[in-house]
Amino acid sequence: MSSALPWSILLLPLASAVVILLFTLRSGRVSSFTSVLAALAAFLCSWALFTSENTRAIELTWIDLRPLLYVPLGFVIDGLSKTMLLVVTGVGALIHVYSLGYMRNDAGKSRYFASLSLFMFSMVGIVLSNNFVMMFIFWELVGVSSYLLIGHWFERDAAAEAAKKAFLTNRIGDFGFMIGILMIWSATGSVVFREIAMQMPQIIAHPGFLTIAALLVFCGAAGKSAQFPLHVWLPDAMEGPTPISALIHAATMVAAGVYMLVRVGFLVQSSPAALGVIVWIGTITAVMAALIATQQSDIKRILAYSTLSQLGYMVMAVGLASGEAAMFHLFTHAFFKALLFLGAGAIIIMLHHEQNIWNMGGLAGKLRVTFLTFLVGTLALIGCPPFSGFWSKDAILALAYTRSMPIFVLGLFTAFLTAFYMTRLLVVVFLGKPRTDAARSGREAPIVMTVPLLLLAIPAFLAGFSFVATRFLPLPQEKEAVALVPVLATLAMIAGVTLGVVLYRNREREPLNIALLRKRFFFDEFYTWLIGVTQGTLARLSDFFDHWIIDAGAVRGLSSATWGIGALLRLFQVGNLQAYSFLFGLGIVGLIYFTIFR
Repeated sequence: MSSALPWSILLLPLASAVVILLFTLRSGRVSSFTSVLAALAAFLCSWALFTSENTRAIELTWIDLRPLLYVPLGFVIDGLSKTMLLVVTGVGALIHVYSLGYMRNDAGKSRYFASLSLFMFSMVGIVLSNNFVMMFIFWELVGVSSYLLIGHWFERDAAAEAAKKAFLTNRIGDFGFMIGILMIWSATGSVVFREIAMQMPQIIAHPGFLTIAALLVFCGAAGKSAQFPLHVWLPDAMEGPTPISALIHAATMVAAGVYMLVRVGFLVQSSPAALGVIVWIGTITAVMAALIATQQSDIKRILAYSTLSQLGYMVMAVGLASGEAAMFHLFTHAFFKALLFLGAGAIIIMLHHEQNIWNMGGLAGKLRVTFLTFLVGTLALIGCPPFSGFWSKDAILALAYTRSMPIFVLGLFTAFLTAFYMTRLLVVVFLGKPRTDAARSGREAPIVMTVPLLLLAIPAFLAGFSFVATRFLPLPQEKEAVALVPVLATLAMIAGVTLGVVLYRNREREPLNIALLRKRFFFDEFYTWLIGVTQGTLARLSDFFDHWIIDAGAVRGLSSATWGIGALLRLFQVGNLQAYSFLFGLGIVGLIYFTIFR
């Protein structure tokens, strides 16, 4: 029975999507409950698998072209995958329940829940895959389902553009991922993780090849986990419904890249050069996103850039050769960031879809449950002891302290910025006086939305202590790091909170106006220019070649010549007997002339 659990976890969401699309598409109520029940059942199966001693699953043969290629339909069942399944299905199930309230009046409810189930199926597939081919297929399915969910309100231009932007940006990273997989297969003759790990010595003998392959695989993670410079899709993806922001772009999809890097740690950690690139990409992303978050006014965009920053921490840990610390922070971050997004959703829906924090204020007394749970999520995010984020973030900072002082300093600065922009958000939204009529008339969200908030607040506080966290130990045990890093991190947090309170208490408008940060370092403008110069120029050259060389030259030229020859021949087919006699005579004269004089 336990060997069938992984298949149940995988196929339950798929069955839900199929049932909704084929049978219940016209009934939003039935569709939503079908999807919710499938998600809850998948979570229960995940919990049963987590508590069991089973480490095997039924494996089927899919492609057998040995010795050239062998691809099984098989799963990897270990502590890493079991824990990730709990995160995906647990957070996913709560967001499914929350969506019952958030999407209750949406005309496309059935389509929403079908896409949600498809996403759950795809994400579970990534977690369970024991080979690169299976993982890549589910990787692409996650991209498709996220495209559908981000663009759920496709009638809005911003949502449609955001969906396309996310899809295309991820394809750039996925192209590198695919080439990296092909390189590894060509070197080892296998795509199965276990077999590749056994053959690593022969790849290590060629360090240049190994570094290129590892960095190409990292490209896939950079796209999915929105790392610099492929980070631009994530903030725009907030155009989708808020539960999607919580599920895909905070708790699970963006974590897929980090999970993949940890799963193939035997590859990445074998290349010091690749680790160096990865740690700096993660650090740059963490600092850059935190700086941008300090000047955003949209509540979901602030949380989106916060997600980017925390993902940077996780990638930083991977680059520091500690998959344990990366997964520990991924685990805690999933709970408190999902909590923050769902709290933001409760605020938005109760303020009639208002998202500008400067049109809020004074909500602490009106949305008490939302405020208290949002406060718990904020304290976890900024690393306030003893909340969960304190333990997982400090584990990464301790690693950096012992292995790279510049990385540690930048990580500590990011912790200060995190405390600053989250205090700014909390003070502007919940404290002071209401700034608009919507804020004055705000009320608590319905119970179907507040219960998931309360349930997520528990692990947001306790996940750092949980027995699950022990799976990610041992972490750095150097006495100096263990003693000093928490003190410095706490001081950075206190400084950020203090500055946030001093600057934003009782403010009616933004006191700081830093255009570079408000415009997000002009990345979107730069990419628009770059696409215009490269793709736009290529498109214009292609249009010129197609129109004037192919169409006007080859195609029209040949057709015009053929038409001209035909027109000339038609001159001789006049249908007049005298004309034919004249032409016949002329031909005879010409023939005689040619015979005599030539």
